[in-house]
Amino acid sequence: MQLLLKFLKALNSEAGPWQIAFGIALGAIVGLTPFFRLHNVIIIFFVLVLRINISSFIASFLLFSGFAYLLDTTMVAIGEQVLTAANLQAMWTALYNSPLGPISQFNHTLTMGSVLVSLIAFPVILFASRVGVVLYRNRVLAWVNRFQLVRVLKASKIYHMYQKLEG
Repeated sequence: MQLLLKFLKALNSEAGPWQIAFGIALGAIVGLTPFFRLHNVIIIFFVLVLRINISSFIASFLLFSGFAYLLDTTMVAIGEQVLTAANLQAMWTALYNSPLGPISQFNHTLTMGSVLVSLIAFPVILFASRVGVVLYRNRVLAWVNRFQLVRVLKASKIYHMYQKLEG
């Protein structure tokens, strides 16, 4: 529940729509793929180093982890198709013989299929979530702020003390 509140706070904050959208899209990659993999370590590093909204990343990771269980058989089939393609065998052999090949675990059908699905979905999720954030802020938030009760609450001393506590 607290994560949902942090995500809603991020939507209502001054955080840029791209920061939130990248958090959602990168969380989708980590959520759709097996967690303990090299590419997820790299993504988490970028989330922590760059200005990406962490609460949107975590919320997206949890949401897409649920979708991953539903899509596992499809992603395994896609990974098997790609890994057994005759014209790609030389590339897979060279990659596996490289120093990072075995660490990346690309040779597992689920890892390969889920990485491909998540990379294809990444731009769609990125732009859709940015549009969603902008629409939410322009329409839903503006609609909620029109209510007299919201204006009264925002004008109260309790709300201003809460804002000071949050920094």
